[in-house]
Amino acid sequence: MQELKDRILAEGEVIGTHILKVDTFLNHQIDPAFILRMGKELADRFAGAGITRVLTVEASGIAVASAVALSLNVPVVFAKKKQASTQSDVYTSQIYSFTRQESVNITVSKKFLPADDVVLIVDDFLAHGEALKGLVDIVRQSGAGLAGAGIVIEKLFQRGGAALRAEGMRIETLAAIERMEPGKIVFA
Repeated sequence: MQELKDRILAEGEVIGTHILKVDTFLNHQIDPAFILRMGKELADRFAGAGITRVLTVEASGIAVASAVALSLNVPVVFAKKKQASTQSDVYTSQIYSFTRQESVNITVSKKFLPADDVVLIVDDFLAHGEALKGLVDIVRQSGAGLAGAGIVIEKLFQRGGAALRAEGMRIETLAAIERMEPGKIVFA
């Protein structure tokens, strides 16, 4: 998506060689109109896949996942990083957060992910693939079908997407980055 690449180049900040800060429009401050356009683009890429539910993990993926779900006219569910005291019957998967440098258990209430669903996973970033693997695990636990994953920004050099694609998973990415360093971003 050229508009996304342009925004990344204009507003993104590369920290080191692995962190891309896009907090002006995606994961701190949100540009709602832009989020809706990205959501429509991802929804269009999965048109005809029979998607009945969108799944993401809190918190940064929620805005884009909501935009995708709105375009598809289906509900969106987000995995919680801390199980609420009101949640008792849940699917759980452990993921490692490279951003936070810690392992967390993500949970989804079973009532929000029935076995007859066809799920599209949506997230803001794909790097090592830990969050995506955890969400795939939860979908598999539920017995639901998996249409694939829609990702806003994929850092190809961190290989998470390659590993999941090798397992046969369909992943659609709006902006794929081959490499980056301060002052330079190279898109695929």
